[in-house]
Amino acid sequence: MSELERAERLQIMLSAEELRAVEDWRFEKRMPSRAAAVRELLRRGLAAEGFLTAQAGAKSQDFGVILPDGSADAGD
Repeated sequence: MSELERAERLQIMLSAEELRAVEDWRFEKRMPSRAAAVRELLRRGLAAEGFLTAQAGAKSQDFGVILPDGSADAGD
């Protein structure tokens, strides 16, 4: 299999606000597609220092793109 082939699919559900934040970031950074933007955000997140490890019992709803105050994380 070529390095550029992607054999695995990952589906996520986002709120309208979360999707808007991803799309705004995508267009600001001139990413060619939503998938490319999400892969870049994942790469940056995994490379970030000081990230929090999920605690035992954490639920999917505890992790989002939008902060509790309604703003996007201004890390970049």
